[in-house]
Parts: sequence; C-alpha cells; structure tokens
Amino acid sequence: MNERIAYTRPSITALEVGYATDAAANGWGSHCYDYIHKFEQLFCQHLGVRYAIATSSCTGALHMGMAALGIGEGDEVILADTNWVATVSPVVQLGATPVFVDILPDSWCLDPEQVEAAITPKTRAIIAVHLYGNLCDMDKLLALGEKHGIPVIEDAAEAIGSVWQGMRAGAMGRFGAFSFHGTKTITTGEGGIFVTNDPELYETVLTLSNHGRARGQTRQFWPEMMGFKYKMSNIQAAIGCGQLERIEELIQRKQQIMANYRQALMGVSCIQLNPEQPGATIGAWMPNAVFDKESGITDQALIQAFQAANIDARPFFAPLSTLPMFAGAFPKPVAVDIAGRSINLPSYHDMTHQQQERIVQVLAGMA
Repeated sequence: MNERIAYTRPSITALEVGYATDAAANGWGSHCYDYIHKFEQLFCQHLGVRYAIATSSCTGALHMGMAALGIGEGDEVILADTNWVATVSPVVQLGATPVFVDILPDSWCLDPEQVEAAITPKTRAIIAVHLYGNLCDMDKLLALGEKHGIPVIEDAAEAIGSVWQGMRAGAMGRFGAFSFHGTKTITTGEGGIFVTNDPELYETVLTLSNHGRARGQTRQFWPEMMGFKYKMSNIQAAIGCGQLERIEELIQRKQQIMANYRQALMGVSCIQLNPEQPGATIGAWMPNAVFDKESGITDQALIQAFQAANIDARPFFAPLSTLPMFAGAFPKPVAVDIAGRSINLPSYHDMTHQQQERIVQVLAGMA
C-alpha cells in the first residue's frame, strides 16, 4: 500500500522553532506580548492595512468585529449558503438572524444579485467569504454596501495570498478576519487575526479583546464594557512571525501546486478547478475538483475512490441550510449542486510530484 497522502499540513522550519523556543524561555513578564505585537505589525505590512489584533481564532475575530458593529437581536446578516459553520456561528451567538443566499457557479462565492435581493431594513452586514481562497466580487459587494449603508465584512480565513484588483483579500471591507489554523497556508497552530483601516472600530475591538478594558484606562482591572477573551498567546505569535517571514515562499508554493494540478488535468474536460477571475489572483489554499453534472460523478464516489487509494478525502462544504440547527431554511440550488459533485484536493508545502500524480490518476480514472 502506498503511503497515505494528507489533505494538508503546515511547513514548520528551524526559524519558527527558534522563535517559539525564545518565546517559551523569555517571553514572560514585561515581554509577554513582544511576539504578538511583532506579528500584528508584520501582518499589517503584508496586507497593507493600518490595524491588526491577533486572536485565538478567525471565529473570535469575526465575533468581536460584529459585536463592535452593534450587531445583535433583531438584526439580519447576509452570507453565502456554502460556508463552514465558523462563519455563521458568531452571527447566531450575537442573537442575529443569518440570511443565506446562493453562490455563483463559476467562483463558488457569494452571488451579488442575490445579496441585493435579500437586503431588508433589518440587514446589518454582508459577510463576503473568499471560499478556499477563491475571491468574491468585491467591486459589486462594496458598491452594494455603500448604496445601502451596510458594512461588508471579509471572512478571509482561507484567502492568504489572494488578491482582487490589486488589493489583498481581507483589506477591502469594513474589517477582515483570517485563520491560522494548522491547515492554513500560514499557521500559529490555532489562531486568527482581526484587521481594519477604521480607527474607531479598531479601538472598540481592542477594548472588547481585553475583557472590555480600554487602552487608555489608568485604573487597573477596570473594564468599561463586557468584552471577550480571544487573545493569541505569545508562543503562537512567535511561530507566526517565522511564518510571516516566509509568507511569499509559502503562498507561491500553494500556487505552484495548483498550477501543477491544472497542467496535469488539462486534458480532462469534465473537471473544473478553482476559478481565477480577470484581474484577480487566488492564494490557492485548497484546490478543488468539481465534476460536470453530465459525468454522473458524486462526492461520495470521489471520497470512496480517494480512500481506496489511501488519500485523505475532504468533501466540499455542505450548504449551511442543510445543517440540523438551520432546519427549515431553504437550501440554495447551486450550493447543493456543486457540493454533490466535488472534492477538495490535497495541498501542502512539501508535497511531492509523485503524490500529485497519484491524486491526478484517481481523478482521471473517475472521469
């Protein structure tokens, strides 16, 4: 039996280990935030934004950002039906109502026309999720937000390295949020980050992130509002600093793996890989193979074929409207359709050409 191929794993070198070791040995007392502050600064520089707050997860970053916008009971938040539950969880936790709309069949991201049709007087935000590193049409979504006075939030958890018309994913909306889970292009093990160019929103989230204690407050242990505890640890941030020093290398490797898949599957006409719109570049975090309807190939058949070949099989996200906690929601047709005939493809930094060939052989054998 061939060695099992993982769907993804991080690239950790002596650089990250060295920084983490230093944080573990010396990052205490007055130095307990040194790597966190450095990590935030480096990420701002990479993304081209003014402010960043490192968090324990992307979900935490979304939760605090939406709380700072005042989203709560009686409000509605529009997002795509195709998403991981982490995007909708903060909406529900804040007492707001998620409004699911369908995705575009070419980008697998939010359909702007359906977003506009779903806007009501109760709409308080639009969450643009750059699914698998693919890109939402930010020009149209930002125009909708401006037209209706609704903030556009970017869930860029999977979009490190993705660029829309010269702007990095996560840097265009009212705020953005990223994930540094162990599966992502850059990692801190677990972790995330909140980013924005809005100074007032930044100060509010900064206060929320410290149990409601404002930065300028001189009275010790004196919170001004109910806040959260979503901090990233200094040791995690140390690993992240090493990753950010290597970020271009890590992104380019992901893009190369995607390019290899495209080249190898060029002659297999019934398979579509992640689209890349004109003027946009995808970070290629997670390649996906979507089979044509006419092929008759299902996600379950693909998972079985991968498992038989000793390859980790990860399905496309099921529509949120099909989850038990949203029983009664109407599943969106494109979201249901694409999920039923696609599969995520393994992608990680030290993946070999031979491993990609094995994966391609399974896909080509199904076509």
